[in-house]
Amino acid sequence: MRFNEIKAPTPTEESLAAEAAAIHALLDAGNRAAAVAQWDAARRAADTWSALVHLRFAQDTTSEEAKAAREYADKLAPVATGHEVAIKRRLLADPDRAGIEALVGAHVLLLWETDITTFDPAIAGDLEEESKLTARYTALMASAKIEIGGKVVNLSGLAPFAEDADRATRHAAEAARWAFFEKNGAELDGIYDALVKLRHGMAVKLGDANFIPLAYRRMRRVDYDAADVARYREEVVRHVVPLVAKLLEARRATFGWDRLRYWDEALIDPEGNPAPIGDHDTLVEVAQTMFDRMDPRLGEFYRLMQAGGFLDLKNRPGKAGGGFCTSFPTVGVPFIFANFNGTHHDIGVFTHEMGHAFQCWESRHQPGIDQLWPTMEAAEIHSMGLEFLTHPQMGLLVGEGAADRFRRMHLISSLAFLPYGVCVDHFQHEVHANPDATPAERHEIWQRLERLYMPWTDYGDLAYPAKGGRWQAKQHIYNSPFYYIDYTLALCCAMQFWVKSRHDPKAALDDYVALCARGGSAPFQDLARGAGLVSPFAAGALAEVVREAEAVLA
Repeated sequence: MRFNEIKAPTPTEESLAAEAAAIHALLDAGNRAAAVAQWDAARRAADTWSALVHLRFAQDTTSEEAKAAREYADKLAPVATGHEVAIKRRLLADPDRAGIEALVGAHVLLLWETDITTFDPAIAGDLEEESKLTARYTALMASAKIEIGGKVVNLSGLAPFAEDADRATRHAAEAARWAFFEKNGAELDGIYDALVKLRHGMAVKLGDANFIPLAYRRMRRVDYDAADVARYREEVVRHVVPLVAKLLEARRATFGWDRLRYWDEALIDPEGNPAPIGDHDTLVEVAQTMFDRMDPRLGEFYRLMQAGGFLDLKNRPGKAGGGFCTSFPTVGVPFIFANFNGTHHDIGVFTHEMGHAFQCWESRHQPGIDQLWPTMEAAEIHSMGLEFLTHPQMGLLVGEGAADRFRRMHLISSLAFLPYGVCVDHFQHEVHANPDATPAERHEIWQRLERLYMPWTDYGDLAYPAKGGRWQAKQHIYNSPFYYIDYTLALCCAMQFWVKSRHDPKAALDDYVALCARGGSAPFQDLARGAGLVSPFAAGALAEVVREAEAVLA
């Protein structure tokens, strides 16, 4: 299979209506098995087409053709969702519940019961407008052209400068970054204000008091709620914030800084953060050896990805920032998108997205499209888990002399991420609980929460983040609302894989592969427990991980 061979027909409103009518006709005839099978095939084809369209836009946000295709897809998406919800409603209303459950599984029915509460034709236009606003944010971020060190780079290209060993260079990088955000601050505030009000309006139309419960249902969170998440955030404050503060103070003393500033946080290692041993081509090549050593299943899968052209890892002008894994369910092979910049982030994003991709590959034989991917917090276990499971092979990627330093740096940065991750989540809860807040009030909310979760943060003379603008750099807040606590929940689980791998590497990897193969066949906490992991919502889940980390970092 090669990426450039994947084709998917472009649907139209008429073709979607015809497909839905054919499925309803099968249901009318009492042939539920055929109806479910035909519907599953239709959804796979539509998802493959949509994934191709959105990937091509991310690969070149300046392409008018790609932009037009995305706008068409965004316009068509609510129409497809309307047909999908109607079919789900009909199947859920079938009096033979046991028969439907036998066809698709109890967990899928639970997901459908959640899905049908997230759409009504009354919000179809709002959903299209939401997509337009998020595309506008993506394009704005991709448009950054920042001069530094004699080069012109985008936001992703700033990373090497932001963790340079020279303190003045790091400061210059952050000053340049936040100058871009200050210049575009009014537009960023406007986009987000429109998104908040739009999402609140959709929630009200669907019978909710605000967007928060609708956001949880859109994320298909069926086995925990906002109260569980709030308690988890408190656990981070109790167990993780003090440890991170201690680690940062030790770093300040080691470097001899009078105060630790924001632009110092990215430099973790006194010898300089370990970087990949070579460029894009070198990293891609040595990764094959790494995965072959880890497990034949990983090695064979990576060989397929590389040979088939399912990797786009080079940073270039006009390319959307960040990294992600997408999939084409008609063929079962995923695609990894990233922006290498010559820093350790290349290793992080590569192993992270490979975790997503490997899970997608291992679970491709799940019977229905709803079971191919788990919900987001479970999916992030696979990505973050692989980051830790590759630790023993780090010498291949950074050199044997730097491997221990890399492992230490990754552990420290993972711990430091937890307070930031829950801050992003808490911010969104407060914003959407107060949808009429002004942009200035939203910046004040971020400032207040930042003092709770990251009390060490000192922006010095960086005026824009100091007044509460840092959240605008987090694309998830704009494009994937409430999709961020997922990373912290998954990290709690991934670090449990790390603890297990330190004592029994083979058992840890076997449990990991088995978890990947289960895909989305169960809700988050069931998947975690099935892999021998403690749910992040269970008392002491973080405390045990933190104790292990303290022992390693002592």
